[in-house]
Amino acid sequence: MPRVLIADDEESMRLLVARAIAMDGHEIVTAEDGAEALEILTRDDGAFDLLLTDIKMPIMDGIALALSAARDFPRLTILLMTGFADQRERASGLEAIVYDVVTKPFAVADIRTAVADALASRKDN
Repeated sequence: MPRVLIADDEESMRLLVARAIAMDGHEIVTAEDGAEALEILTRDDGAFDLLLTDIKMPIMDGIALALSAARDFPRLTILLMTGFADQRERASGLEAIVYDVVTKPFAVADIRTAVADALASRKDN
């Protein structure tokens, strides 16, 4: 069962995404911001298959989180989410470490497909 870490500062979005992905049998861990997500990654020694993170968050944003996670846990697949065009532009150029950027709002089926595609792309499959 793949382990997915979800980081999003909006509780409703975090819960929606967690419920949607859990429908596919994934083990879900959630974080309220990038700093908490990085603490969880470090505590669990990167034992996740996917990091799904919002870009725009307080304390540590998703791009800073992605850069730290990719540096410390290079086998971790990273998927970003954003509802802001300027944040999506900030993510361009990160193709080497980020699988994709999912645009909010999205349908439950869309996030499930994005997660399935990202997990299928994993280097250690």
